Amino acid sequence: MRTLLTLALLAWTTTAAALPLETIKLPPGFAIELWARVDNARQMALGGVDARGGVLYVGSRGAGKVHAVRFDAGYRAGQVTRIAEGLNMPSGLAWRNGALYVAAVNRILRYDEIDRRLDQPPAPAVVTDTLPKETHHGWKFIAFGPDGKLYVPVGAPCNICAPGDPYAALLRMNADGSGREIYARGIRNSVGFDWNPADGALWFTDNGRDMLGDDSPPDELNRVPRAGMHFGYPFCHGGEIADPEYGARRECTEFEPPAQKLGPHVASLGMRFYAGTMFPAEYRGQIFIAEHGSWNRSQKIGYRISLVRVKDGRAVSYETFASGWLQGGSAWGRPADLQTLPDGSLLVADDQAGAIYRITWRKP
Repeated sequence: MRTLLTLALLAWTTTAAALPLETIKLPPGFAIELWARVDNARQMALGGVDARGGVLYVGSRGAGKVHAVRFDAGYRAGQVTRIAEGLNMPSGLAWRNGALYVAAVNRILRYDEIDRRLDQPPAPAVVTDTLPKETHHGWKFIAFGPDGKLYVPVGAPCNICAPGDPYAALLRMNADGSGREIYARGIRNSVGFDWNPADGALWFTDNGRDMLGDDSPPDELNRVPRAGMHFGYPFCHGGEIADPEYGARRECTEFEPPAQKLGPHVASLGMRFYAGTMFPAEYRGQIFIAEHGSWNRSQKIGYRISLVRVKDGRAVSYETFASGWLQGGSAWGRPADLQTLPDGSLLVADDQAGAIYRITWRKP
């Protein structure tokens, strides 16, 4: 029996490792490799990095775990360590001043001095435990802004409804959980945001409502140059589509339109401004988006990394950068987040395949 079990585990491991990366299409000069295996990999956060290497932290929404991936000075991944488990949808992570912040639906937890305590993680401190408890759109992407505050979205607890504050909003708070306020409203479910290094403006992805057909509404990429803006949900979608139930209450012209309409139901998640220098100049300062992929279209779309080009603080184009996770209507992987390493390479988290890939550029 032991021999059969060992053989079964070996066969599973071999199959799991054999991801068909040869199907991924990239622009000339780019290459993709399997960097690490991490169960249900969602949001990534880069920890401390020095001349010896560093640590990448990875949240696992469905698995209820948080992992740490050590890497060396050549940015080669090494040991993967589980530093937390049994959490409620710990999708979102943020690292600041040596501490790792973990979003677990109604709680934000903090693991102090975590980089040097990976093998014996500390008990977490509770930053806040008063966020809404609903799990429908309750998992979170979190990040610290240039102002030093922690930004935390609270999704709508439904497909379409008007739940009021603090739902369908982006909150911000001090690092200790104090001073909580609503930064922006009208956001159905944002699972990715970043700040433009050129002007400091916040940009975020938003997942459009379901059940309006295959091609409506689009997902959105939005720009937030100031606090207090409203992006339309639940009254208006995509800047111009009045909701069948709530649209009569408000005009679409009252709200901020998308900076860029994305594909309908592509499930746009993590997004990053590319701030590295490895990629050619035409990619620097541009936006990469992990499109997790549709679940409710008759023909699937997404399952790719898209590129939104930005000029003078405005989106000017939307195109596919990497594709191939979707093959003939069947997906073997689903991009969930992106993270630039200090050398300029781009990491991609894939929660379906349980993998993190590394994209590099070499002059063709």
